[in-house]
Amino acid sequence: MKIHYIISIVLVASVLKASAQEPISDYRRSSLYSILVNHTEQQFANEIKEAFLQIPVPDKFNDHNLSVKVLNMDKKLSGANSDKENTDITEFLQNNRIASRLVGRWFNRDFYTGECNMELVKERGLYNADEFDKQLAMRSARGVAMLQDAGEELIGNTFVLVNDIRYVDKNQRAKTGAAILKGLGSIAAIYTGVNVDDITKSVGDMIETIKGFTVKINTFLYRLDWDEEQAALFYQEQYAAQPDATKKDNFEAAREKYTLKYVGKVESSGGTTSFMGIKEDQPIVMVRKACQRAIDENVVDLQRNYEEFRTKTPLVTVEPLTAYIGMKEGVSSKSKFEVLETVEMENGTHKYNRVGIIEPIPNLIWDNRYMAVEEGAQGATLGFTTFRTVSGKAFSKGMLIREMSNK
Repeated sequence: MKIHYIISIVLVASVLKASAQEPISDYRRSSLYSILVNHTEQQFANEIKEAFLQIPVPDKFNDHNLSVKVLNMDKKLSGANSDKENTDITEFLQNNRIASRLVGRWFNRDFYTGECNMELVKERGLYNADEFDKQLAMRSARGVAMLQDAGEELIGNTFVLVNDIRYVDKNQRAKTGAAILKGLGSIAAIYTGVNVDDITKSVGDMIETIKGFTVKINTFLYRLDWDEEQAALFYQEQYAAQPDATKKDNFEAAREKYTLKYVGKVESSGGTTSFMGIKEDQPIVMVRKACQRAIDENVVDLQRNYEEFRTKTPLVTVEPLTAYIGMKEGVSSKSKFEVLETVEMENGTHKYNRVGIIEPIPNLIWDNRYMAVEEGAQGATLGFTTFRTVSGKAFSKGMLIREMSNK
């Protein structure tokens, strides 16, 4: 009897896991553009840059990256330790007209002709494409409301993360930057079979250094300014459904009027990352793990500090309550989430009603941090976090959950 009971539990767990793997992607996300401030003079500058370029946009955001991903600097940021807006970063964003570029991407704007379309807005806003086009063509009140809704819910929730990554040398036996780079180059030589006898000591020195690899990251958060006045100006004078020289010139002339608002800044703790599960001849993987863990930590802190930056996640199942969210997003036994029901209004806009509160079950929190499986972390193989109800009832699959402030 006991054996049958155990088998039943295993079968139920297997069915649940298979069911939970069904993707739920039809919900509105904020959009994110992430940049690295790369200090070219510091140790591991190239390795940090390469690792950063491999880090994907968190899956709770839409990827709104532009072509420029790295800002190279040969000096420290002025006032980097302050929570105030950093002039070096703000000037870079303004001089490169980042705000207008983000707007241009939203409308798939052709740089040469000025032609735009609404395909990305329709896709990310989950609008019925035919109905959306019909209402806009009719210039109806519903069509205007849908555009306002898209502006508030989508375009206005476009964020820029600027990550100032600094290498912290905590290893007393660390060698000079030249020796480190020589060691990293030596690993490549191992694979090519060149000078193997001469590199053993350099590789050993490099490994001792990389084992103590630690980074601190200042992450600065900006938000795209997009209000009704700005939207009206764009749609009336700059949006071109077909090539239009006048509207193209209007947009170019108005680039400086598009701005980013500084939201705030956080700094990672700089704690040493566990490199269990990583081979010693894979230093770039160690660098990426340290950088990605620290950036993820900062994203969580920013969401807790600034409500406008908080993300929503759909419930995958309701018996039990599960969602694809975990330690990467800062879930802990102290977390609480509000459950939101999306309501579409008669005019086509959306709003969210709270229908309950849930909390994670402590021993069923998914460790979805980068390489948690490889290091054998507890909860790394769960695939989702399981919750219990604090208040409310009759939750449905696909309802959104959002972390509540625990201040």
